[in-house]
Amino acid sequence: MKQHPLLKLSLIVIALFAATAVVRAESSFDEAPTPLRTQAPVYPEALRREGVSGLVSISVTIDENGNVASTTVTKSSNPAFDQAALDAVARWKFKPAKKAGQPIAANVVLPVRFNAAQ
Repeated sequence: MKQHPLLKLSLIVIALFAATAVVRAESSFDEAPTPLRTQAPVYPEALRREGVSGLVSISVTIDENGNVASTTVTKSSNPAFDQAALDAVARWKFKPAKKAGQPIAANVVLPVRFNAAQ
């Protein structure tokens, strides 16, 4: 399935903003993890046809190497978007969080938006 280039671009922009607005309540670090490689989620075709947009908040554990270690949905406007969001974020790569100059594992919450208008 071909993904719309604007959808991919908007998700990358969202990821960059999310990296600066991560929820620090879950982890203590001096430098937040930063996305290096993101992948847009596959938009569920039935929801796209129906014009349904949505938002899924994903709690992500990023290890000290910048790999996604685990993902969990923390909030969702529509459960039909959840698996696509989880699958996409699981493939992301990050510059790891740092504390006292050393890379550490960290937990952050990232928004994944699905916009039917794009």
